Amino acid sequence: MLQNLHVKNLALIDEIEIDFQTGLNILTGETGAGKSIILGSVFLALGGRYSKDIIRKNADFGLVELLFSIDNPVIEEELKAMDIFPENHQILLNRKLLEGRSISRINGETVNISTLRDVASLLIDIHGQHDHESLLHSKNHLVILDNYAKDKISDIRQLVTDAFFEYKDCQKRLAESVMDEAEKQRELSLLQYEIHEIEEADLKAGEDEQLEEQYRKMTNGRKICENIREAYQYTGESDGAGDLLSRAIRALGTITDFDDNGKELCEQLIEVDSLLNDFNRELSDYEKSFDFSEEDFHETEERLNQINYLKSKYGNQIDDILTYYDGLCSRLEEIADYDAFIKKLNIELDNAKKQLEKYSAQLSKLRKKEAAVFAEKIHQGLVDLNFLDVRFEMQFKKTDHFSANGTDQAEFYISTNPGEDLHPLGSVASGGELSRVMLAIKTVMADKEDTPTLIFDEIDTGISGITAGKVAGQMAVIARSHQVICITHLPQIAAIADAHFSIKKNAVDSHTQTGIQLLDQNQSVAELARMIGGESITDAVLQSAREMKFLSKK
Repeated sequence: MLQNLHVKNLALIDEIEIDFQTGLNILTGETGAGKSIILGSVFLALGGRYSKDIIRKNADFGLVELLFSIDNPVIEEELKAMDIFPENHQILLNRKLLEGRSISRINGETVNISTLRDVASLLIDIHGQHDHESLLHSKNHLVILDNYAKDKISDIRQLVTDAFFEYKDCQKRLAESVMDEAEKQRELSLLQYEIHEIEEADLKAGEDEQLEEQYRKMTNGRKICENIREAYQYTGESDGAGDLLSRAIRALGTITDFDDNGKELCEQLIEVDSLLNDFNRELSDYEKSFDFSEEDFHETEERLNQINYLKSKYGNQIDDILTYYDGLCSRLEEIADYDAFIKKLNIELDNAKKQLEKYSAQLSKLRKKEAAVFAEKIHQGLVDLNFLDVRFEMQFKKTDHFSANGTDQAEFYISTNPGEDLHPLGSVASGGELSRVMLAIKTVMADKEDTPTLIFDEIDTGISGITAGKVAGQMAVIARSHQVICITHLPQIAAIADAHFSIKKNAVDSHTQTGIQLLDQNQSVAELARMIGGESITDAVLQSAREMKFLSKK
């Protein structure tokens, strides 16, 4: 259920906080006090669109926070499947509205607007002021039935959807395969060329990876050998360090018989020459350890170039090219025996169509069975809502085309007067009647859905008198199993509130702001009296309000 609503800097709202209760929460107030703004803020918190004008004047941002308590294990598991984990069985939805963008969070973690809406759909159902007008469009009627019967029809409906896309795929393949002789010859020529090109390459799975590793080694070996040769040139070849050392030794050798220091230096130089000779031998052996062949290098390089060329045309990996090759061969077989191929596609299309027809017929049969039960429940709900002599049913037609939803076209039909024929709901119902039909539907659907909180924004449109009392009774029925939050102008509905909130508009420091207050018993009676008598609240009006409050609890 929705435990708490916190709103800041939206329209006439400076900052308010509401602690909602279980059962029926009623919001009342004068026209223009800001009732719809409060429920509109809930809509915004759940991912609804907004314009920058909704942010309070001179404020940098608007903020809406909703705190939900989760006591349904099914909903908790569905949230966890979306990587949303309730903390102490609570979910906090937060949306900060800025000019041109918004920031959404769930339990403090930033989420995108799509995730916010998905989570919201599990927790709350909002019926806006004009949502009953959706009943004017017959395309919505089948959606309502399918939502009601989802437990019974979901499996067969999925089969219909799968069969439909298989049917469309068969249609597409057939359409793409129809060609004249010239087109067929052009495709044959291209197929044969590409097949030949891949076959000539004689590719082996994993060959490219082995060659690339070998090529890296060769490239590095080549660089190492080049540097070894350069070092040997400086140390071992003529005019290199070894040759110069020999000249130096000969020069010093002429003085060894005359000077002991010269002899010692000459001996040191001879040791250096010996070390350098050893170094040159090791350097030569090191070069020989790289068994590098220019011919092998060029062969490897050319093979890699060939494979990379084929990759640029047919796939990023050799496995992709070989898969593409298999497809070419299959296509070549099809084109080579074109007539048999087209015949095969037509047979597949015919089989797909029969399968789709079969599942669509099964879905339609099941829908009609569930529609009869659904319509009877709606009929009973309408009787409870003061339709004294009403008939209600759902009529079906078969569409002249297939869809992912089968071949059903369904529409609600109603008769509200004795002896009157049934007519499409959208063509005969008034605004008040549509509101009551929608309420009857919501009542029936409430027993089928897990959504814990239902919000009604002025469900009482176009009704009064006894009918208003009947609507109040129906709201009370829903509130037995769901939390209900409702805006109303009717005292009959406000009287049955489990929690009654009054919304008022006040002038504070030269600007207007909306406030909300939870009413106690006496305050609720006073608010009912205002709704009954307007400005003229007499003792009789107050007594009527007390009686209305008393009778609502029976």
